[in-house]
Amino acid sequence: MPRCAAALNRSRGKCTISLADPRHLLRGICLAGFALVAGPALAMEIAADDLGRLLPADVVILGEIHDNPEHHRNQAIAVAALKPRALVFEMLTPQKALQTPPDRGDAAAMARAFGWQTSGWPDFAMYHPIFVAAPQARIYGGDLPPGDARRAVRDGAARVFGADAPRYGLTTPLSPEDQSLREAEQREAHCNALPEDLLAGMVEAQRLRDAALARAVVQALDGTGGPVAVITGSGHARVDRGVPAVLARVAPQARVLSVGQIEGPAAAGQPYDLWIVTKAVPRDDPCAAFATDPPQGG
Repeated sequence: MPRCAAALNRSRGKCTISLADPRHLLRGICLAGFALVAGPALAMEIAADDLGRLLPADVVILGEIHDNPEHHRNQAIAVAALKPRALVFEMLTPQKALQTPPDRGDAAAMARAFGWQTSGWPDFAMYHPIFVAAPQARIYGGDLPPGDARRAVRDGAARVFGADAPRYGLTTPLSPEDQSLREAEQREAHCNALPEDLLAGMVEAQRLRDAALARAVVQALDGTGGPVAVITGSGHARVDRGVPAVLARVAPQARVLSVGQIEGPAAAGQPYDLWIVTKAVPRDDPCAAFATDPPQGG
């Protein structure tokens, strides 16, 4: 039976569904005002307009491709409708999140407070409407402190994460098949330019980032009671290995909904509860940098 862990407001009792036509049913559930966690049989593509008609789960993970402005507009729509008590940003460390100005209306002041110009993230103007969409939400940072990702490449995610590493699954080795698949994805994502001896470390760094985001979500749930909206790359929103998978370990009682955003053309099946397909944005060849400055192995 697919998951339907958050299908009704808590006061309205259990979720009972028929699977006769799951695609039709899921869309109907979403638009009727249910907040749900959809299992594989119910996962489906939705339209951006649907984001404004979803009630919140305990945690709603809103994926993005970082430089796509349409994705950030969609996130702002969803956040305004969800009215979360907390926002977790992949783009902020916990320390930077503490610098959130009381007045969120001044985008330039917020960018200065976060040190955004030197952060490496896309233009803050794309992210500012998300902050404004939930003016009372407490801001949490899920990014790693400087140097932690590189340490994970060298020393492993568990050593960098600390004492809670077993709880967050970081001391559990991946299966050989999963390890091989993730290394292949890292190879492709880096234009086949990474030395082979770096691939396993890059997988460790990704696992560390997923765990750090999940830890920030747990802190946000504990600190506010939720709901929590998470702003992150769609890779971290994957239900099979990203933040939702980590939360299933450390906060199994939480109702988690993952909404990925990807650029078309896209395959029919995607690793999210729900997903939105948008047009791609024009961008330079991402592999050009590797041609002029190839990474070095250890």
